[in-house]
Amino acid sequence: MSTNGVEDIYLFDPELLHDLEFEDQKCAIYKPEINPTDPGERLALRPLCISDFDKGYLSLLTHLTKVGDISQEQFEERFQMMKTQPSLYYTVVIEDTATNQVVGSATLVKEMHFIRQCASRGRIEDVVVNSSYQGKQLGKLLVDVLTLLSKKVGCYKVSLECLDKMVPFYSKFGYVKEEGQNYMCRRYIPK
Repeated sequence: MSTNGVEDIYLFDPELLHDLEFEDQKCAIYKPEINPTDPGERLALRPLCISDFDKGYLSLLTHLTKVGDISQEQFEERFQMMKTQPSLYYTVVIEDTATNQVVGSATLVKEMHFIRQCASRGRIEDVVVNSSYQGKQLGKLLVDVLTLLSKKVGCYKVSLECLDKMVPFYSKFGYVKEEGQNYMCRRYIPK
């Protein structure tokens, strides 16, 4: 499949998403029911593709934070770098198939450690849904999918950072604000 002459190359194997036992293991309640294979009318959930540069992926990320001026060449170079680490980066997107625009996204990063007999930890990052698509349960779906995916790819735990006001939302998925844990950050580039 091709879009604007760019071949659709997935960041990771889409079968990983199809093989999730979503109905048996999901954490959230969906009304109306949606799932990874049917996220809603005209919507498709899939791994990030190299062609998503032309589908507004970087523009979507501006709803979350500063992105900067990134050329298609830079995007494709970073995509290929992430793809060479196939078991470490799992970015999923939701595309509106009527407009060919990416309207939601989230990333699972798998960190390899020596602790716990060389176990891996997952981190969910960059959860974002275009404001025009909020209220359609897409954020819930993204978090549910990546939470289940973290277990499937062998993480012994999965964590995320969030604003205090978002703690109730993430609690629905079994995330617990751990007593005595503080996540701190040192920035080298201002917000």
